[in-house]
Amino acid sequence: MQGKIYNCADEATRAEGIAEAVKAAKSGRLVVMPTDTLYGIGCDAFDNDAVASLLAAKHRGPDMPVPVLVGSWDTYKGLVASMTDTMQLLVEAFWPGGLSIVVPQAPSLPWNLGDTRGTVMLRMPLQPVAIELLREVGPMAVSSANISGHTPPTTAIAAKQQLGKAVSVYLDGGEAAIGKPSTIVDLSQAHPYLLREGAISAEQISEVIGVPVETLRTRP
Repeated sequence: MQGKIYNCADEATRAEGIAEAVKAAKSGRLVVMPTDTLYGIGCDAFDNDAVASLLAAKHRGPDMPVPVLVGSWDTYKGLVASMTDTMQLLVEAFWPGGLSIVVPQAPSLPWNLGDTRGTVMLRMPLQPVAIELLREVGPMAVSSANISGHTPPTTAIAAKQQLGKAVSVYLDGGEAAIGKPSTIVDLSQAHPYLLREGAISAEQISEVIGVPVETLRTRP
């Protein structure tokens, strides 16, 4: 059934829902999943037609590229051009959790996430349903589960009210624990730059990587 919500608080329904979500993602369809920050609409990151469908469902253009969620530290290492000390510090301190990092992507990855200019935004969420799905599917292109310009949802029902039958499977993991967007740090420039302050504060980032907050807030 298109657009069905699966209650992941029930063990049997959760297993069925995740199996259906995996099947949907692997066949180029869209799913909604809980994360620790907000609910996300996602698809296989390497399925370019599915990514185009995701952008269409959100009424959004390629000028706002889709982030990628991963289910393990090992996965993200294959997606980046190189590992840096700063990246390693941030991943170890805040993943899984509410930090997204923008980094130069590995060359020749067969995906089209939008106008990324050779970068990718990566995050590993602190949410067991999301992690289970990501480990089954692999890297997923995931954006907040709302129509562009509308309120990002913190529940599966709120996501369905906006996206309806554009999404094949909705995984209901309860209300998102944080309820606001992830913090985004851009590591693709001369020095780390705080693109968005959300779930994790600038002060927390500063403390981990030893860069003053004023520098983090200054565009390179």
